[in-house]
Amino acid sequence: MLRVQTLDTSDKAQNPRMTPSFRLLAKRRFLPLFTTQFLGAFNDNLFRTAMIMLVIYRIYNDPAQEAAFSAVAGGLFILPFFLFSALSGQLADCHDKARIIRMVKTAEILIMIAGAAGLLLGNIPLMLLALLCMGAHSTFFGPIKYAILPQHLDDDQVLPGTGLVEAGTYIAILAGTIVGGMIAAEHAAFGVLLVAVIGWLAGRQVPPAPPLTQDAGVDFHIVRSSIRLVSDTMHVRRLFLAILAISFFWAQGTILAAQFPPLVKNVLGANQDVATLFLAIFSVGVAIGSIAINRILGGTVSARCSPVAALVMGAFVCDMWWTAHNWPAPDGTLRHFAAFMEMPGSERVMIDLLGIAVAGGMFVVPLYAFLTTTVSKAQTARTVAANNIVNSGAMVAATLILASMVHMGVSVAETLLIVAVASLGASYLAWKLHKACD
Repeated sequence: MLRVQTLDTSDKAQNPRMTPSFRLLAKRRFLPLFTTQFLGAFNDNLFRTAMIMLVIYRIYNDPAQEAAFSAVAGGLFILPFFLFSALSGQLADCHDKARIIRMVKTAEILIMIAGAAGLLLGNIPLMLLALLCMGAHSTFFGPIKYAILPQHLDDDQVLPGTGLVEAGTYIAILAGTIVGGMIAAEHAAFGVLLVAVIGWLAGRQVPPAPPLTQDAGVDFHIVRSSIRLVSDTMHVRRLFLAILAISFFWAQGTILAAQFPPLVKNVLGANQDVATLFLAIFSVGVAIGSIAINRILGGTVSARCSPVAALVMGAFVCDMWWTAHNWPAPDGTLRHFAAFMEMPGSERVMIDLLGIAVAGGMFVVPLYAFLTTTVSKAQTARTVAANNIVNSGAMVAATLILASMVHMGVSVAETLLIVAVASLGASYLAWKLHKACD
């Protein structure tokens, strides 16, 4: 069972020594971890985007095959989170987290050798195998990047550290996606190997983080351990509310991310450059919100801002829906960036998107900090792993709901309203968490 810590997260408990976020980047306790996770997220998206561009533009020439490939690729990447999250959390709590990081980054080099070969040869099964293995790589690294923070940082540094990790992840996703879409597959093959080696070198600099308990065993039964881990975690009310709220966020994010390309192309009548701009605005916005919340909360782990952030996010989504609903029907020619910016309402759409992203970052970062500060430091990785399992389920459920809505004829613009309504649920859960803890 999880051992829960008693936290004082009231306004009076704010630490006057609140650490500015960027100052952590100068500390050896944090910089190697930040660099390692940044490069890992960058490489994931560099490889995945290069693979998708290669398959869609140079191998397949059939919309049905392309759609099927995208679905299979997405499913393969998320599958390890279901299968191995419980095992990854147990191993991280029972062994030195820095040692596991070094093992995972060594595995990444081997995985990317196979992935690079797949890109060079145009071998789809080999690329999909590498993608599946990168999903496993992220599964085993994921719990550590949050769980190690309370072990390496002071109490007043956990929130800014979590914000930097979240911000760095989104910037890395943006950079990897843009680079993967711009360079040739041959160059991407060299790039993923180079980034994997640099990540391995950075991972070797992470300070030791030995296990804090000796009585926790590892259950290698995938199904039993997953059920037990989620059950034990969700029985703690604070964790139950935090994980559900985070899952709402990821479900909303899944729908928005899936709808960006058709929204830009079929509703706004713009080309791929504008779609890339949307991704850039969203990633930068989440990064801004992830860092700004540390300043607003004064370094204190608290959910008091999350209910309002969820409502603000929903309000911006509603405004984006209204703008998209009243947007002139596309004339068949996709507008480039300059032509899109001349359209009335274009700036409003980008402001809405930035507002959604900033509010989203401010909403989710304190909740992740809750996961690593509510339980004892010896069990933080298990808690993050349980959260990853539930989040993965929420993302799959959101994808299925979205597919059902599209099948029933729900328009792209109307799906934005559904995301806005879901913000009410996220706000309610965050408010319940605030009442329970603050």
